[in-house]
Amino acid sequence: MEHNYYITWWNLENLFDVEESSWRPEYLQNRLRNELKGWDRSVLNKKINKLSSIISNLNNGRGPDLFGVCEVENERVLQQLVEALSSLSRSYRVAHHDMSDNRGIDIAFVYDSDLFSLQNQFHYEVLKRSATRDIFQINVTTTQGRELIFIGNHWPSRSGGEYVTEPYRILAAETLSYWMERIHDIKGTDIPVVVMGDFNDEYFNRSITEYALSTKSQQKVINSRTPRLYNLMWSLSSSGLGTFYYQNFPLVLDQFMLSKGLFLSSSPIFPRTFTDGNSAKIELFDEMISGGDYRNPIRFGRPSTSEFNPETGYSDHYPISMLLVEE
Repeated sequence: MEHNYYITWWNLENLFDVEESSWRPEYLQNRLRNELKGWDRSVLNKKINKLSSIISNLNNGRGPDLFGVCEVENERVLQQLVEALSSLSRSYRVAHHDMSDNRGIDIAFVYDSDLFSLQNQFHYEVLKRSATRDIFQINVTTTQGRELIFIGNHWPSRSGGEYVTEPYRILAAETLSYWMERIHDIKGTDIPVVVMGDFNDEYFNRSITEYALSTKSQQKVINSRTPRLYNLMWSLSSSGLGTFYYQNFPLVLDQFMLSKGLFLSSSPIFPRTFTDGNSAKIELFDEMISGGDYRNPIRFGRPSTSEFNPETGYSDHYPISMLLVEE
């Protein structure tokens, strides 16, 4: 009997705890004081309600079976998001690690514990002069007892210029590739690994292709002695869509990449395309799309900025989804 898994990734855009949160270390409280001015309980509740309304509509209204997120401050706000999804009647649980990012934002996973059992979680520091997000890994088993690895990424931003900041993303890519080597050493080359994240580079950029060793060739991934990754976002290359928009240019910064273990003929777990033939989907809900000639997502923003849209906004990124099948 086949089991289908709906997997989603979403950059939630600054899902912070309230401005005077007791969960926030003092050094971060001082650093974020101006940024979080006005981010009170009512604003946080609106943000969570907006995010949960989209997540609840994914997978034809059933919600994702597992989803990775970034730009979330702590486990408490994640638990509040999970509580807001209670109408789905899912057994959602959170896998989270507090990271050392300068703004205190983390990567995490939410998974349906009726479908996946968490075995281990790991975090890998990206060595950079100013702290950035770790790479976050969880090992799960399915109800059939098969092991799956999910790796979440939120690479350094392009703030300051794409090429000036590119070396930082190359550092993150090299860190990912190093740990992919270790995973293969420990678990074997046929272990299925799903890499996802906001990479702040596109699927054709150097950090992704030359350092994370991502490609659009499944055969290259299968035959390579080094752990190459198959990038699902190439299937969207002619769509003209982006997961993030900069000056109205669509950028596919959010991506899924898969290890060879998902493409071997003997693999009981493998990816499936959507009905439109694409390997991945950018989740475009009408209520998230701004008006005009470009399909920019409506960002939620913060009270301390001019881009604050608590009634109409959601996030400055669209979610992305993919399908896995287990035989």
